[in-house]
Amino acid sequence: MQEGGCFIPPAYEYIERILAKHSYLHDLILLANSYPGQAEAIRSVGSWSFLLARPTLDEEVAYKLTRALHQNEEIFAEQSFQACQSTAANTATAAYSPELLHPGTRRYLQEIGLID
Repeated sequence: MQEGGCFIPPAYEYIERILAKHSYLHDLILLANSYPGQAEAIRSVGSWSFLLARPTLDEEVAYKLTRALHQNEEIFAEQSFQACQSTAANTATAAYSPELLHPGTRRYLQEIGLID
């Protein structure tokens, strides 16, 4: 944004159509000043923040990372508005299928009762 970039969100009348067609997307508000040079809030669509890991990442490491992140959701949310959306519940909801989650992440979400 500092070098001339800008957000080009969909027109309001298209947001509902996009959300109806793509269940993995959500209504999203980028608060003013979320990014340098962004003076006003922007309504758009988006997905929850997520972490990617290689499939060979040790299951126990992925489990402990997932647990640490989600047990500290409130602390992360205090640091960043966007982080308040990175919750265990949103992770469970955003996955098309539990099989798409890393086995360590899937185990943690099962343990806390968010997925079967």
